[in-house]
Amino acid sequence: MTKLAVHFGAGNIGRGFIGWLLVQAGYEVIFADVNEKIVAEINDQGHYEVILANAEQDRSTVKGIKAINSATETEKLASYISEAEIVTTAVGPTILPHLAEVLAKGIELRAASNRYLTVIACENMIGGSEMLKSMIVPLLSTAARSYVSGFVAFPNSAVDRIVPNQDHDNPLTVTVEPFYEWVVEEPLDEKNAPKIIGLRYVPDLTPYIERKLFTVNTGHAVTAYFGHMRNIESIEDAIHNEKVLFIVRSALEETGALLEKKFHFSHQEHQAYIDKIIERFKNPYVSDFVTRVGRSPIRKIGKNDRFIQPARQFVEAFNETPKALAIAIAAAMKFEEPTDAEACALQEAIKEQGLDQAIEQYTGLKPYTKLFEKIKTSYHELV
Repeated sequence: MTKLAVHFGAGNIGRGFIGWLLVQAGYEVIFADVNEKIVAEINDQGHYEVILANAEQDRSTVKGIKAINSATETEKLASYISEAEIVTTAVGPTILPHLAEVLAKGIELRAASNRYLTVIACENMIGGSEMLKSMIVPLLSTAARSYVSGFVAFPNSAVDRIVPNQDHDNPLTVTVEPFYEWVVEEPLDEKNAPKIIGLRYVPDLTPYIERKLFTVNTGHAVTAYFGHMRNIESIEDAIHNEKVLFIVRSALEETGALLEKKFHFSHQEHQAYIDKIIERFKNPYVSDFVTRVGRSPIRKIGKNDRFIQPARQFVEAFNETPKALAIAIAAAMKFEEPTDAEACALQEAIKEQGLDQAIEQYTGLKPYTKLFEKIKTSYHELV
């Protein structure tokens, strides 16, 4: 009998990373998405091609897939969830709450079965699966809640793979960088945990999540915002600019010092990790537009995201203000991009309410603290 997986999000990450690994692990994958065109193409073609962003342009074909519209076919989707062994997501943190209702319906349908289910949110956030569980459980009956406590696992996960901006004749074809990392919390019941090549279970996920968030995501965003300030279009060109590279390295030295102290990474090991990340940014086959990488600046300067969280922890760990991170936050607040709603809202808030109120509102930092004041000063100094 074919194993069934339901994956929410048929975008480039969904197809080129999580869905690809699930198919390689022997699952029939049902992609759930609101994009009717992509859903129709998956069902019409029944396969797609993944191209690695390297000199060889290595290709592989992904088969054994179907798709369903998660907005209009909820009953059918709930039925698939009731039969699945694993449910994964790659939809973005802001979309995650919208999945709770149909997941709850699917869990209700299987509550009497005593079959194990693993639900993994593969998002750029901390505690995604746990958050999803907290939204699903209140929607369940008493019997279904009991079933979840005994048979449904929601292990948190950390994912890392750069998917460049791209355009293919076939809308399903996706290009991804060769490097990837999918780390998942080690389940209490290892016997029933999905076995997927490329997925690594670890006893404590926090070091891997924060290492990735505070190095890959922080570094990528810093590259984008400083590249944008210098009118550089691509991440590749930006990271080759000496001044951009300097501020990126400086920011990653600060997050690195925090990570080394907090999780006892060796300095040599973490420096090698930083070097690898910067080399990934330099890969001409995965280069992206700085405007695309920098989009959604309000989310990126949020108190639990890639800038403020490590900056606050740095202050707590060393009792000093991280200069490069403060400058990077200021650069993010200067990000002007008319095609991005958050960038426009941020600039409007600064214009109408003033810089102080905007910093406090969007970062959660209090006025007159050293980090707040350093961001404010850096904003005025940046040109």
